[in-house]
Amino acid sequence: MTIEPVTELGSGGVLRLPRARVVPLSAPPASYTAAVERYLTGAGIAKSSARIYRISLTTWGWMLTGEPAPTGPARRGAKPPVFPVAAIDDPALPEVLAELAAARADAMDADTVNRELSIARTAIGWWQRQGWIEGDPTIGIERRPAPPDRTKALAENQIAALWRLDVALREKTQWKMLYESAARADEVLCLNVEDLYPQDKRGKITAKGGATEWIHWQSGTAQLLPRLIARRTRGPLFLTDRKAPAGTPALDVCPETGRARLSYRRAEEIFEENTRLLANPLASPDDIEDLDGWTLHRLRHSALTHDAEDGTSPPPPDAAGPLSPRIRPIPGALRPPRRRLGRPARRRTRPRCTPPHLDE
Repeated sequence: MTIEPVTELGSGGVLRLPRARVVPLSAPPASYTAAVERYLTGAGIAKSSARIYRISLTTWGWMLTGEPAPTGPARRGAKPPVFPVAAIDDPALPEVLAELAAARADAMDADTVNRELSIARTAIGWWQRQGWIEGDPTIGIERRPAPPDRTKALAENQIAALWRLDVALREKTQWKMLYESAARADEVLCLNVEDLYPQDKRGKITAKGGATEWIHWQSGTAQLLPRLIARRTRGPLFLTDRKAPAGTPALDVCPETGRARLSYRRAEEIFEENTRLLANPLASPDDIEDLDGWTLHRLRHSALTHDAEDGTSPPPPDAAGPLSPRIRPIPGALRPPRRRLGRPARRRTRPRCTPPHLDE
């Protein structure tokens, strides 16, 4: 978007102060739906996230025309409204939109409503930068306060339901290992085949802070690991389904298959998608795509909590509390001092894995 000064003559030939005129970087799309597609491709939205963004922006499409978004059976096969993206600048829209958003917020959970609002505002901001629209009709809509989650630990029956899901071998093994070892997800995703000692049901990890430790698993993981490893002898344990793209660090590429190490982001997305129905058992099948599933972190929290309930470890004040009996330092390996709290590190797309671990 470029801004050009415009000089005008007022009444009586008096020169008025320059004002800004927005010049679009490209021709506005013919419809709101086309604007959504241009945003998803032009803003660099990941393909794995584009589906959720498209669903949220389609929902906002109804509300941007002053209509409530359909829910339940009415949503199936419903055609989104067709209107020009410039209609978003209608001065009467903010008031109507606020009422519709409030009604939807009363019927949905706070996390879903806040996520949809964030997606809409990000898209609107991108359209503004293209010069297609000028205003933001969501400016007066406030995020809903999300109640604190006091049930982070999954119940035993929820864990049992998780094991009954029909998922790929990679996910079955990863989830079993996370729960049986109580290790952090990024630590497990950094495991290499050569780090494993299957006969002892244990493996070497580089824990938070750089310490080298053992994680121990149980029979569930032990039965799945040989099938996952197959004949591989080295390289990342959990791999993507495709070949590694050019430029991937050698440490994150399997030398035998050419596939890349599974990223934390992708592992989290897969777990969240597969657990939506378990996390929202009363939700309509038509609304389940808009709801959130569980996070991988809850497997660790659940394992630590269940250990505490069984009397095998003290209850941790949080998920980063004392070591579980399933995680133990390797004898002879130096444990670095605990770092002081500071600015939290940004989450990386792929776990940062260290060079090969210390020898036993």
